[in-house]
Amino acid sequence: MDYILKTHDLHKSYRKFNALNGLTMSVPKGSIYGLVGMNGAGKTTLIRIAAGLQYPTSGDLELFGTSCFDDKIVDARKRIGTIVETPSLHPEMTAEENLKMQFISKGLPNYDEIPKLLEFVGLKDTGTKKAKKFSLGMRQRLSIAMTLCGDPDMLILDEPINGLDPQGIIEVRELILKLNREKDVTILISSHILDELSRLATHYCFIDKGVAVKEISAAELEKSCNKSLYVEVKGTGNMSVILDRLGYEYKLMTDRAADIFGDVDITPLVMELHKNGMDISKINEKEESLESFFLSVVGGGHND
Repeated sequence: MDYILKTHDLHKSYRKFNALNGLTMSVPKGSIYGLVGMNGAGKTTLIRIAAGLQYPTSGDLELFGTSCFDDKIVDARKRIGTIVETPSLHPEMTAEENLKMQFISKGLPNYDEIPKLLEFVGLKDTGTKKAKKFSLGMRQRLSIAMTLCGDPDMLILDEPINGLDPQGIIEVRELILKLNREKDVTILISSHILDELSRLATHYCFIDKGVAVKEISAAELEKSCNKSLYVEVKGTGNMSVILDRLGYEYKLMTDRAADIFGDVDITPLVMELHKNGMDISKINEKEESLESFFLSVVGGGHND
């Protein structure tokens, strides 16, 4: 498998605080790679190192096979676009003028791609409207358009949907998916909104206290997330004895309730419980969310 970005035992210290503590991870080419971690876990520090805004204390980060300590990393970083923490827009300029400034800053020779970029992000009809009058969703889409100047192979987005209303979240989500599917852009994305991230990511890295505690594909995650049947009974029998007899894997929630894992044949279960003095009073399917999986991986700890 080809990897766009890799870290090897990456450390970053700020005086007495260790933001990264030996982070090792790999971002596959063509993926939407979600960084999942609590505040202070090291996500933004990793992104800032990847973008060239900081250097690691030790270890290494590679972009397109080039070490961040190699002089050629400057050329490698020309192949990525980044939004770190907050979008950098000129509020008194139009969308087109903002893109022209971005082209100038990147030393690009002409503006021929600007109309296509504006159309791609859904801002072609904004005309003379200044960025300060854009909605938050429009500003974020303009920010993403600016990262696309120079036709990068990878985008690094730090909290791209933070603060957006539901419509803005949908617009940015669809744009990210469009970039990945139509332009084959690899995307590294950090987000606190785990439900939304689960709609995007093809791969995940769970970070806790500066360490990558687990890397997993979306397909593997789906298999790992426990699907269960919650069953609650009333009566005098012993529920666990019946579940043991039927060979189910389960977790007792109370003496009269259990989560039963795997494929459950409900009819024999109902009949067996009834024969032993128990009738089902409540039953429903449960599926572990990305948030609960994350908490199970990091142990429910907190980073401030």
